[in-house]
Amino acid sequence: MTAPTLTLTLAAWFHTLDPIVLQLGPIAIRWYGLSYVLGFIVAYIILVWLARRALIAIPAHRVADAMLLLILGVIVGGRVGYALVYDRALLTGFSGSFPFWDLLALHKGGMSSHGGMAGVALACYLIARGWKTDDPTAPHGREGLSSLLAVGDAMALCIPFGMLFGRLANFINGELLGAVVAPPGQPAPAWAVKYPQELLDGRHAPALDAAQSAQLDTLIRTTASPGESKLQTLAYIVDHADKFRPQLEPLISARHPSQLYQALAEGVFVGLIIWLIARKPRLVGVISAWWLMLYGVGRVITEIWRLPDAQFADPRPLGLARGQWLSVAMIVIGAIVLTWAIRRGKQISRDGSASAGSSGGPTPLRHLGWGTRTSRA
Repeated sequence: MTAPTLTLTLAAWFHTLDPIVLQLGPIAIRWYGLSYVLGFIVAYIILVWLARRALIAIPAHRVADAMLLLILGVIVGGRVGYALVYDRALLTGFSGSFPFWDLLALHKGGMSSHGGMAGVALACYLIARGWKTDDPTAPHGREGLSSLLAVGDAMALCIPFGMLFGRLANFINGELLGAVVAPPGQPAPAWAVKYPQELLDGRHAPALDAAQSAQLDTLIRTTASPGESKLQTLAYIVDHADKFRPQLEPLISARHPSQLYQALAEGVFVGLIIWLIARKPRLVGVISAWWLMLYGVGRVITEIWRLPDAQFADPRPLGLARGQWLSVAMIVIGAIVLTWAIRRGKQISRDGSASAGSSGGPTPLRHLGWGTRTSRA
């Protein structure tokens, strides 16, 4: 009697999610744009909650001003970061139609999470400077004056929510594809996902044999409208994948749902740990440092199952993708910040010179703990 064998079937989930939430004539509300809006709303709620409990220096009535800086930082930093690291042609590309400069064509996609974080860092610097006020009791004539790391600690509590929403939107869009688990027509595990969008991606298109290529050509030929190009017909088929599922499913690779891996790592796991760390008062900068390190580690690990950037001649220089190298840099920066925060805390403890609310002098020893309610002086 022979031992039973485990046989996998074509059980991978077929992706048919629509990236558009609502179509209002020529205006399309997309999940990706909505993810940004939801992330900003959650950040606003968290910052107001912290401000009203006097756990941050930002006054509650200045949170909206801080959010404006954060929104600009995320969008400008994310777009410019993407152009500098992944597609420099956006910086020099111009067209005769709105918005004229390719860098401003956000509707075509292309945002870098690391670039967005750099934009947030700049926004934190501006927020830490506070706002001019006529209040004579305000230090240096500015309200909300704080240290950069104290503002960064507060933002670290908000970012995981935005990362979670963004990665879920990536999954809905069928972008940032994961590594192939099984080629077209081969058995695949139930947790894998088949993305029809891969047919439109010349870099990650499935390797079809002669018979499969003929099947795809037949599907395109029988679906095409008069005067329509092959690429236009293929885009229509992908956009209506549910309708063509029987013909498409044998032609699509099964892949790791890497977007969901990163949603869990960057959103749920990092967010949970950061909020647990912040539950008790900590040295200023500790929360920021741990966020940098945890996000970096999570990104390095999850990108093992995500396809590298194929537009580069060497998509994995020295064995790591560019996103992983940027994340390694975040880990190093986080370790430096943590070391500095601990040493700074010990120095303040010795000389007793901690002063709250000063951006130039020592920062408070402990903050952001909500075990004991505090009041603003």
